[in-house]
Amino acid sequence: MWPDTDLAILGSLLLSAFLAATVLPGGSEAVLAGILTLRPDLNLPALVLATLGNSAGGMSTYALGRLLPRKELPPRLDLVRRHGSIILLLSWVPLIGDALCAAAGVLRLNWVASLAWMTLGKGLRYGAIAWLLQPPS
Repeated sequence: MWPDTDLAILGSLLLSAFLAATVLPGGSEAVLAGILTLRPDLNLPALVLATLGNSAGGMSTYALGRLLPRKELPPRLDLVRRHGSIILLLSWVPLIGDALCAAAGVLRLNWVASLAWMTLGKGLRYGAIAWLLQPPS
């Protein structure tokens, strides 16, 4: 098992990633980059927990969207309606990612598919960050 300091580091990353995926502003990428730079031995658990936390935050925004009453849907949801849950591959993109998650909830897109695409997109983004931070061979 990990020492308490590692658990605190990883727990902070999980919380940062969750909050960054909600409507609150945050930069979990910087937190992840710092951990990967200072503690490369935590690479895999850091990637997994950042993805898990960010996906959970995105799904909380999805859930809030589902809570909104369904009246006539505005035309700005057409893009999400047209592409379906696969559009959540872009849920990591700043400024539009939260809106995509909320729109998926408002449209009542399948939550399992939404979670899968969202997790894939967010995981690929964190994986790209880890890859970019690897020291040259």
